[in-house]
Amino acid sequence: MPEPVADDLHKLRHSLAHVLAQAVLNLWPGTQIAIGPPIDYGCYYDFLFAKPISEDDFHAIEKEMRKIIHQGQTFRCDELNTADARKYWKDRKQNFKVELIEDLEKNENVRTVTHYANLGPKGEETFADLCRGGHVENLKEIPADAFKIMTLAGAYWRGDEKREQLTRIYVAAFPSGRELDEYLKMMEEARKRDHRKLGKELDLFTFSEMVGPGLPLWTARGTVIADEIEKLARETEAEGGYLRVRTPHIAKGKLYEQTGHLEHYKAAMFPPMSFANEEGEYYLKPMNCPHHHQIFASRSRSYRDLPMRLAEYGHCYRHEESGVLFGLMRVRSLTMNDAHIYCTEEQFENEFNAVINLYLKYFALFDIKKHVMRLSLHDPKELGKKYVPKQDLWIKTEEMVRRAMKKNGVHFMEVPDEAAFYGPKIDVQIWSAIGREFTLATNQVDFDVPGKVGLKYIDSNGAEKVPLCIHRAPLSTHERLIGFLIEQFAGLFPLWLAPVQVGLLPVAGAHEDSAHDLEKRLRAAGIRTQFFDHTETLGKRIREGEMWKIPYLAVIGDKEVHDKSVTVRNVKTKKQTTVPVDEFIRKTTDDIVERKLEPGIG
Repeated sequence: MPEPVADDLHKLRHSLAHVLAQAVLNLWPGTQIAIGPPIDYGCYYDFLFAKPISEDDFHAIEKEMRKIIHQGQTFRCDELNTADARKYWKDRKQNFKVELIEDLEKNENVRTVTHYANLGPKGEETFADLCRGGHVENLKEIPADAFKIMTLAGAYWRGDEKREQLTRIYVAAFPSGRELDEYLKMMEEARKRDHRKLGKELDLFTFSEMVGPGLPLWTARGTVIADEIEKLARETEAEGGYLRVRTPHIAKGKLYEQTGHLEHYKAAMFPPMSFANEEGEYYLKPMNCPHHHQIFASRSRSYRDLPMRLAEYGHCYRHEESGVLFGLMRVRSLTMNDAHIYCTEEQFENEFNAVINLYLKYFALFDIKKHVMRLSLHDPKELGKKYVPKQDLWIKTEEMVRRAMKKNGVHFMEVPDEAAFYGPKIDVQIWSAIGREFTLATNQVDFDVPGKVGLKYIDSNGAEKVPLCIHRAPLSTHERLIGFLIEQFAGLFPLWLAPVQVGLLPVAGAHEDSAHDLEKRLRAAGIRTQFFDHTETLGKRIREGEMWKIPYLAVIGDKEVHDKSVTVRNVKTKKQTTVPVDEFIRKTTDDIVERKLEPGIG
């Protein structure tokens, strides 16, 4: 088994995983070790401890790791046949390693494996691991001040909840202490911006055990944000020539059998429902496309009808495993900004690039400065299993996407074996204001299902043709998008998106009538307001308005009543500006209509 190519940081993090495992075994002999790969910010290792450990043990583990690094240990690669390797690990009572070797023999017909042994100052073996390699030459290459144990987590062996629950130790590791400090600062900021924490504090959404895990309940404030995003999608899609449709939340299993979704997605679908005196089973809708295909097929279509763009903010349900549910990012009930574009091959390039341009428009609107588009391709070895077995069409459509992206000047990277089962796709990765990466949306090409379900149009020569279908969801689900936006803006949303746009603060009881008059005018202009009456001190009310992250706090006292003005506190900039009431309403309305990132007052 040759050592794979790995960059310096990968080698550093991979080597540190071995150091972590060695330190744990030094401190807790007899611990079972499982796997320990490098990850994008460091490494982790999975252990089965005889007794639970806690964060109180981090210091001791880190101290032992630094001791190992200071010894300047090196690595030796030993190639063993699988019989000798199994004996090696059985003698050490490391059952997980034995199981890994047996699986390699059975599933991949592997007959030799490599061990990487750590060698101490006198050349003695201090630790060994079943490993393919990719290490530093000497552990002293790992800066002792550039790693830190971050967290403990539970992890089932092989991801199987019926197997042993292991303890996973995560370590952050970087080439220098400065880079580690920068990462730790980013993580601290990320904790402050955590959408679960802010979502609770700002009363945007909640979860209930009575409803079930992964099923978010949107409060009135959170619903405002969801409605504004849907409104944005409706307006943008109307400009782009989309036709809005609605489809039910359930359908017969035969529909998903016909499209192939039942075969490929059944594990992620809720169990079927059956009804007395009715044939067949029904499923909660996991995606909208099979329903949209039925709308397209509901009447004869001509080339003059194409491209046909069917859009829906449709509600879908996916039975995600409970262990992967995460706030709004992984849920079981999701509302998807979905559309399906039925087009000819000649129309494909323009339609595909129009969707990409739509992404770019949304990125600017939400101040997303960093993004990467990934062209996800098929793996020829998986045809007939993971992907539809039509190699010629795979090659053709992948090249169509590649050509369209290049012609539009869009930078992208290619990723093998991540396509949809019916065609290639563009997956979009975005980064928040503090550098956290999110998977946002997708733009997929479907060359298979339209023909499979009998979709046809009549071309200009009177011949029947099968349309291509582009699946696109540039705003993702509003659950995931709102989760991202909470963290992107730290809960202080742009004016147009804020649940409450203006907080009204009369200085005293004598100013409440004027404040209520302004409230009526703001509401009539479509501006969302919250009234803070005078029963608390002005300072306390300002702090409360800032806590709710209301973009504008409008203070009305004697001077403002007399001058028909309002003193506006911009919560983001902390600046106060006194402006005439008419000007305040006009500017605020304009900023909301234009969906400006930065409000124009203060």
